[in-house]
Amino acid sequence: MTVADVLLLALGAVAVGSAALVVTSSHLVRAGLYLVVSLGAIAGLYLVLGAELVAWVQILVYVGAVVVLLLFAVMLTRAPIGPSPDLDRPALPAILIGGGVGVGLAALFVDAFRWARHPQVEPGTAERVGEQIFGAWVLPFEVLSILLLSALVGAIVLSRPDVGARVAGSRDEEPEA
Repeated sequence: MTVADVLLLALGAVAVGSAALVVTSSHLVRAGLYLVVSLGAIAGLYLVLGAELVAWVQILVYVGAVVVLLLFAVMLTRAPIGPSPDLDRPALPAILIGGGVGVGLAALFVDAFRWARHPQVEPGTAERVGEQIFGAWVLPFEVLSILLLSALVGAIVLSRPDVGARVAGSRDEEPEA
């Protein structure tokens, strides 16, 4: 067993353990922080596998944006911060469904690969990714940027009740009869 194997096992155990804590925690903020640990461990897995670009994207997008957005949404909406009794669900159906999905995915994985060795592909570089994004995939990339911009503008409009509201006594109002 090599050092990379030990690191993969340790980071995998941290990711799975913290993911289990995410779904079993009745404390919403703690669940968000466990999610940070889980996503950070997955980024560590990417680093061990030699995919530095994917690891940094994982950290920047998921840990740096999605989880922070989740925590700010919880705090800004004045949702209950402490343990919530409505988050407690029956455990048996969740265990049965999760176990069934896990067994099904394991069977699919074994059936797909049949433990055979496959030829290793040439490792990707940031230059090759950039060529693909800004070459063949430039239109979907630009459409995605417009979609994200419109989502950002919509979030700002929804979060600010004073945007678009009429001020009392302004010229735009019609006189009452």
